[in-house]
Amino acid sequence: MTRRFDLQGHRGARGLFPENTIEGFRAALAIGVDMFELDVGLSADGIPVVHHDLGPNPAVARGADGAWLDPPTPLLHALTRAEIARYDVGRLRPGSAYAAQFPEQRPIDGARIPTLAAVLDVDPAVGFNLELKTDPTRPDATAPSIVVAEAALAVVEQGGATGRVMFESFDWRGPRHLRRLRPDLRFAWLTDARSVADAALWWDGPHPGDFGGSVPRAVAAEGGGVWAPAHAELTGELVAEAHDLGLSVIPWTVNQLADMRRLIAWGVDGLITDYPDRAHVVMAASGLTLPPPRLPPSDR
Repeated sequence: MTRRFDLQGHRGARGLFPENTIEGFRAALAIGVDMFELDVGLSADGIPVVHHDLGPNPAVARGADGAWLDPPTPLLHALTRAEIARYDVGRLRPGSAYAAQFPEQRPIDGARIPTLAAVLDVDPAVGFNLELKTDPTRPDATAPSIVVAEAALAVVEQGGATGRVMFESFDWRGPRHLRRLRPDLRFAWLTDARSVADAALWWDGPHPGDFGGSVPRAVAAEGGGVWAPAHAELTGELVAEAHDLGLSVIPWTVNQLADMRRLIAWGVDGLITDYPDRAHVVMAASGLTLPPPRLPPSDR
């Protein structure tokens, strides 16, 4: 029996195309992914938008005059949807550390910060893993976590996309709230060293110490589903423990071939990567079924 594997394109395919843009998601479809992992914030007028940072990222954002933004940039939470749509996020800022990190990324000038509703319409067959972007260390920088979560859920329900969406966050308050409302939906629980070390804040109550120091057990206590750890903090033993608890393990953000090979050998259930093309190479060599390339609906 072929092993089920969930290949998720991080922010589309950030290593290859402008992140979290309609144009980038469309281009990544042609590589082949099962899901897109992306970031959801809320505008001042309550519209869920897709952008990683809490404000327009100056490493990718230019104003209507074409000039690069300089930090500090305004918070998305303080901008209306119309104001957010004025930023061009179609290329990396020349000379920036971010541009050096992703030298293969192809610019697509004119790409904008999209609404979540528009992204869900990119393709009716692809899945979406929605990271709810709230930060308990900066409570005034976004709408409350529950408000962001409910707004994202409303867009998903209005778009008829509940069957192909998963919700996740480092701030567990949002997914926990949605799970109470809709236990039928899929949830992932993001972790890294920072959130685990300050679990009382990021997890809003539970602590690894309550579970013998076990992060997988803490995830299972939330109702399980998917554990999404930082890949560098994962071990084969932790993968086995998570599986014993009935969890799927989908680590982030895995970009190097050697890391992909090691994680697949450990039995992870998927990968989140900026380079789904590289993942295809490793998956094929490992005997995993590849997600087929797809043309955007408008090109079929």
